Amino acid sequence: MKTKPQNIAQFFKQFRDDETCLQHLFNVRFGQGYECPSCGRASKWFRIKAERAYSCQFCGHHLHPTVGTPFQQTRTPLQLWFYAIYLFTTTRNGVAAKELERQLGVTYKTAWRMADLIRKHMADVDGDAPIGGFLRTVEIDETYIGGEAKGMGAGYKGNKTAIMAMLERNGNVITKVIPNRRKTTLQGAIVDNVKPHTILHTDEFISYNGIELVGKWYDHHTVNHGQGEYVRGRVTTNGVEGFWSQLKRAITGTHIHVSSKHLWKYAKEAEYRFNRRERPQTMFSELVSTFQPLPPKSN
Repeated sequence: MKTKPQNIAQFFKQFRDDETCLQHLFNVRFGQGYECPSCGRASKWFRIKAERAYSCQFCGHHLHPTVGTPFQQTRTPLQLWFYAIYLFTTTRNGVAAKELERQLGVTYKTAWRMADLIRKHMADVDGDAPIGGFLRTVEIDETYIGGEAKGMGAGYKGNKTAIMAMLERNGNVITKVIPNRRKTTLQGAIVDNVKPHTILHTDEFISYNGIELVGKWYDHHTVNHGQGEYVRGRVTTNGVEGFWSQLKRAITGTHIHVSSKHLWKYAKEAEYRFNRRERPQTMFSELVSTFQPLPPKSN
């Protein structure tokens, strides 16, 4: 896989026009010799100039490289889409729709939709494979994100959204927007996303009590933040709290405010970026080359 362009000049040299972007999508998803879904023969595919499609040399079946991608139903030039993804992967705290509007010369509505679909694509590419495992450590914490109600003080949670993070030490993080912080909610998320025999580190919050008894053979350890304890030997949640700092900095610094309805996408964007912290140079190529497989053709 090619690394991402290191600067804007290199980006435009690699993807100089829409045709180059479409050819890239065709190459990474199909390529010459791809078996035609209609006639079943390994075909040479010919570009159809009137649409974003390629035609089978034998039966004329059309392949559309943008189907099943964020670019499927859009009149926005593909080069602008690729450049928007480039911006997302070269900024530390994400890109606001207003910034995309300025950079791309599109309407705010178009910019917002592009950003929304790119975040969903990041979530799809990142996936949610379970983390942890035998003798591996996962730090778990939850927080609230959102503005405080006027006159209610910073401790008021009525207009805030609860979100949970599970971070494998020296590994990946998984985020989940949650309806509440009840025991069934938090422990259910752990069971769904953390493998058996994992060492769990949490704070003293009561909803984590008894997680070692759920049948997954977890080894549960806590630190008591209420008593000023943040590290006890190897037990700590400092790693996951560091992730919270990154997410909140991105939201307050770039987006100002994020509604509860859309918070999961901003969290997944931060998750995607965090999980590639050791290889940020691969993010652009990954996002313009990794897509969900097309559904099989029905008979």
